Amino acid sequence: MRLPPVFAKLSSHLRILGLLPTNKTKLHQANVTLVSNEVVHQVAPEYLSFAIDISVVVGGYWWEGSQGVRKGLGTLRVPPLDLRNKKLDRLVQALGQSYVRVGGSEADKIFYFNSPTDNEHALVLTKTMWDQLHQFIQRNQLKFVFTCKYGLFSRKEHGDWQGDEVQQLLQYSIDQGYQIDVCELGNELNAYWAFHGVRSQPGGKNLAQDYATFAEQIKCYYPQVKIMGPGSAYWPKLGETLAPLSNLTKKFLAALSFNIDIIDWHYYPFQSKRSPLRTRTANLRTLLSPKSFSDFDKYSAKLKAWRDTYQPQAEFWTGETGSAQCGGQPQLSDRFASCFWWADQLGRGAAHGQKVMIRQSLIGGDYGMINRLTTKPRPDYWVSWLWVRLMGQGVFEVKTNVPRVRVYCHQHPDGNHKTLMLINLINRPVEIELTGFAELQQAFSVTANKITSKKVLINGIKPRFKKGKVRLEDFQVKTQTNPEIPALSINFWCFS
Repeated sequence: MRLPPVFAKLSSHLRILGLLPTNKTKLHQANVTLVSNEVVHQVAPEYLSFAIDISVVVGGYWWEGSQGVRKGLGTLRVPPLDLRNKKLDRLVQALGQSYVRVGGSEADKIFYFNSPTDNEHALVLTKTMWDQLHQFIQRNQLKFVFTCKYGLFSRKEHGDWQGDEVQQLLQYSIDQGYQIDVCELGNELNAYWAFHGVRSQPGGKNLAQDYATFAEQIKCYYPQVKIMGPGSAYWPKLGETLAPLSNLTKKFLAALSFNIDIIDWHYYPFQSKRSPLRTRTANLRTLLSPKSFSDFDKYSAKLKAWRDTYQPQAEFWTGETGSAQCGGQPQLSDRFASCFWWADQLGRGAAHGQKVMIRQSLIGGDYGMINRLTTKPRPDYWVSWLWVRLMGQGVFEVKTNVPRVRVYCHQHPDGNHKTLMLINLINRPVEIELTGFAELQQAFSVTANKITSKKVLINGIKPRFKKGKVRLEDFQVKTQTNPEIPALSINFWCFS
């Protein structure tokens, strides 16, 4: 008996998600081909980097427990993050070389060091907080990206940014010997209309003028610092949203009077149910659909073309990304289901020639790689942990004939091997036919007992720190003569 098309489609989705039984005896097959042994792109050593939102650092409005959103923020205020936590240090150090970006929606509201006399509820970055942040950066040998305050002022003042507060912060940092590696001006300036009101929304040309002033000021204090921008927020299906009000990236790049070092953008492939504007809601179906990943390709290509036209010397970064806008989706962004978009976007960003991918966030919110309340790593922390150990800087072109089997290939960090990452979005094992690869020497497979699990397994073993350390050798290393990948899994295969 044939099912009506609508029920047949629903049944197919349910089987993919593991909610209906499948025929386990019949394997899918996928051909995976290494197109060339020539490296096509080179990512930065800090390619996999992360953010700590300034709201978490200083104790602003954040997402844990919030049921909704108010002007782009959570509805509950949190205590400042304790950056002296030794367990947090261990988790950070295990992720290797990284940038840490401190920015976010409240970066443009914050006051540096001193609270205004007429606002008892003002958000203040104190000298003690700034000192502890830099101690955290130095202790863990991180590089630092800081979002400087653009400020909330009316449209008629755009193009005449002064930055007195920023200069005070920079002078103190110089006096203390603190390192800043990358600076940007303002957070998601194309979305000011949504967060701070239409009157605060800058245009591309005026923003370019303010950026020139900003870059000149920064270089007076830190001549070697890299300037990054504009960090526009992109929505799935909509891009920069409301044209012409918020489509500022192209105009900004065309109007810049100096050579910017880094062009970046912010992208979330999904929205949480907190978000008032949802173009692709995070749920099990969308999290595991290849169609959900295609907008990243579309916008990356557009931004890269603008970079090549207006600022060809600039590096291209994803300056902020997470599973779902507005803090992540509760009971999904912190589960195994959220590992798949993250692994895929890491691979796709590198394949598009992006130098750095900054994850929102390291800690805090449902999308944090580390639970802020317990300091325990979540499933996609372990995908990140494997990535930095197995996927090096050189990127190779690789292809497959099965859309639900996603494949990416990098040099191994040791320089002597290649690592193939295979993401299986099918709820069934897939037999892999390889072309162009040498002998398979090691294989690591990330799986879980169910798609909504809070825990993952690496080669069937639950990863955990033992005496503060965790090593690849803690997991059984297996090779296969007839290689296949498990159902709904993320795999790293190392070849000689």
